[in-house]
Amino acid sequence: MTTWHNRLDAWPKQIVALVCIVFVTLVGLVDYLTGYETFFFTFYLLAVVLATWRVGAAFGVLISALSVTAWVSANIEAGARYSNYVVPVWNALIMFAIYFIMVVVLAKLKQMHRELEERVHLRTAALTREMQERMRLQKDLLETSDREQRRIGRALHDGLCQHLTGTALAGHFLGQKLADRAQAEAAEASRLVQLIEEAIELTRDLSHQLDPVELKAGKLTDHFTDLAADVSQRFKVDCRFESSLARPLDDAAVATHLFRIAQEAVANAVKHGRAAHINIGLDAADEEIVLTVTDDGAGLPEKMPGGEGLGLRAMACRADLIGATFNLERLSIGGARMTCALPVASLKNATDAAQS
Repeated sequence: MTTWHNRLDAWPKQIVALVCIVFVTLVGLVDYLTGYETFFFTFYLLAVVLATWRVGAAFGVLISALSVTAWVSANIEAGARYSNYVVPVWNALIMFAIYFIMVVVLAKLKQMHRELEERVHLRTAALTREMQERMRLQKDLLETSDREQRRIGRALHDGLCQHLTGTALAGHFLGQKLADRAQAEAAEASRLVQLIEEAIELTRDLSHQLDPVELKAGKLTDHFTDLAADVSQRFKVDCRFESSLARPLDDAAVATHLFRIAQEAVANAVKHGRAAHINIGLDAADEEIVLTVTDDGAGLPEKMPGGEGLGLRAMACRADLIGATFNLERLSIGGARMTCALPVASLKNATDAAQS
């Protein structure tokens, strides 16, 4: 039904008008050939409906008058006899009144249908603009967050690390002076220098997490390997990375979002899941690039502490920005799995958009 409706809507009004006139003529001919005892009211009505719906109410009234004329003429020519001329005129008026009511109702329905389509179009356009604006705001928010993280990371690396390095050097010289004087505090000074050097390493690692300066699309697997090694060393867990990608990822923006998603998923597994084993996977399957982070921790809490799942919303938002699907599930054997599946078509679109 919808297919025929769409086909009729594609026809020009002049063609539809000609079809209606020819149709009434053919029905009138058949009405004459079958005799006046056969009633063809419904067949004439089809032409009236088509004329009103596709051409307009005025043309529908015209086809109604033509149909009544054809019906009365066919009956008279077929041999119908009336006691006086009022009878056929009365029958014609009754039939025309029914058709006229049908035309008015259809015209009103057509108007309501048109207004409904206009409202749907306006609502759809408004919703599209709202979704685009929301996506733009989400993108700006994430980009601002990334810039702020990079700024803090660089400040830690260039400011605090350098200051701690200078402090460690001063402590080292102090320890040497105390050792030259055979002072007992020389060992304490050496211990202080060791603590400062450990603080330098922790600060450097933190700045690297906040500001992966070397993060490039083609080196994404290397960064995942470094992430797994860093998590294993810092949190004393077994974190491993495996990949079956045949070719490197070419889009830097997509690579950054994937890295941030994995980074947040690993952080959740360590902090909230208390996982002992974490596996990061980056694979290609069924025209998709699939990022997974699987852990054997406590699973997903009912409520994420400190922000009620803000990190989860950020991951989902990053996945949405690059056209990927995001899913987080509890495992029956314990732990949780985060899956981010990026269609290759979305990756191509993101690359084209970045180049343009």
